Amino acid sequence: MKKVVANADEAIQDIQDGAVLMLGGFGLCGIPENCITALVKKAVKGLTCISNNAGVDDFGLGLLLKTRQIRKMMSSYVGENAEFERQLLAGELEVDLIPQGTLATRIQMAGMGIPAFFTPAGYGTEVAEGKEVRVFNGKPHLMELALHADFAIVKAWKGDTMGNLVFRKTTRNFSSSMARAGQITIAEVEHLVQPGELDPDNIHVPGIYVHRIFRGGNYEKRIERRTVKI
Repeated sequence: MKKVVANADEAIQDIQDGAVLMLGGFGLCGIPENCITALVKKAVKGLTCISNNAGVDDFGLGLLLKTRQIRKMMSSYVGENAEFERQLLAGELEVDLIPQGTLATRIQMAGMGIPAFFTPAGYGTEVAEGKEVRVFNGKPHLMELALHADFAIVKAWKGDTMGNLVFRKTTRNFSSSMARAGQITIAEVEHLVQPGELDPDNIHVPGIYVHRIFRGGNYEKRIERRTVKI
């Protein structure tokens, strides 16, 4: 099976309106910038996006929010995006805020083929509405369902033509789990190498999970900096 595609446009060419997407990244780190740009250009709409963050106003998923292509966001943190806040308060965007650990585990469970799990996180809050509750060792737990996606889109440091992926430092974040949870997984990489060039002990995602891969470019690699006001 040939997995290498020419560019982001080819990689996302069959993503249609209403698709459910997982997009890797944490804050401004490890965002699949090329694929997001291609989605903006394709003008696909009505998307459900699963990502830890919602980007910022002019970067990452913020670009898709600006063009009103996202119908629903499933995230754990969205505090740096003014457009996200505006759409939420205006009732223009459906939002499912999920505790970060729960979000990560729901994605991991999908990749492992486990349909649901129990967690105490969120019990007694709005997060618990409509969910089954069971008591373990005297403590209430919520049943959370695994999260699946039509497409998982991730960005890695290196990859080979068989789809094996290596992430650098914290860019691994949600991406290694998301790559296992999508029906179709798309990976953009900084360096695309031949099979055998990657150390097997350093591979974070085996190629069996990856369906399309391409060498990206023009990465901004933005860095979040702490701002202190006195």
